[in-house]
Amino acid sequence: MKPEDLLQQLTSNPTQKCTLGCPILDRVLAGGIPCNSITELVAESGCGKTQISLQLLLSAQLPASLGGLNASSLYLFSESPFPLRRLHQLSSSFPTLHNPSDKILTHPLHSAHHLFDVLSQLDSLLLSRQLTSSPPIKLIVIDSIAALFRYEFENNARDLKQRSGLFFKISSKLKEQARRFGLAVVVINQVVDVMDDSDGLRIGNSACLYTSERKVSAALGLSWANCVNTRLFLSRNEERVAQEVGDDCFTTQTRRFIRVIFAPHLPDSYCEFVITREKVFGLER
Repeated sequence: MKPEDLLQQLTSNPTQKCTLGCPILDRVLAGGIPCNSITELVAESGCGKTQISLQLLLSAQLPASLGGLNASSLYLFSESPFPLRRLHQLSSSFPTLHNPSDKILTHPLHSAHHLFDVLSQLDSLLLSRQLTSSPPIKLIVIDSIAALFRYEFENNARDLKQRSGLFFKISSKLKEQARRFGLAVVVINQVVDVMDDSDGLRIGNSACLYTSERKVSAALGLSWANCVNTRLFLSRNEERVAQEVGDDCFTTQTRRFIRVIFAPHLPDSYCEFVITREKVFGLER
């Protein structure tokens, strides 16, 4: 295939994307979260990665004309119960959706091996949903991948080799299902502190990631970084803001940002966003 043939194929059959429920955030991601691939959200606790994921579960139910997938979703969680109350709060910004929780399937995860077993059994469910009148599953969210590997493997050569092998088994299965069923796969990851002064290995657009005035890197290392197609980094910073001009009294304001670290279809870009009771939305620069 010639390069011009590939370009024509890509332009004539563009990848379907799922809106984040905000035109500003969608603009940063060139339309939203792409199907047929794995998108990773990396952040420390409190940055909004679960909030964005919940909003995606709702926006996926929207018709294609509104940027959605007209589909159901599957939410696989490993750390805490599914935040149903928070989902209901966010659903107030989607008045056209009726009983949105009915189109969200949930399943707990207990270990990395359990995740692979669940994925191995998922093909029949995905296929059956396509053959019935029920909305097909087009979005899978895993919250979070790092928690599944945190206690299962030791820091020795044998366990690290087994861990890397499981990385590739899980990601290969997810990519195969994403391509076969046209899924948008979102995987939530955590961060670890970087203690030395060196920039370390450069991954994507930035060798250094900062959040809460700390230098961090994505958990699970380089092996896992090679398993995802797109990595988005969420950060937060606390700023002191005077209550009035000339006032010595200050309040603390939290500012949150989303940045593209690497993606085959996106340039280095970022956007500030805000989390309210009803919605997650981006701010114009």
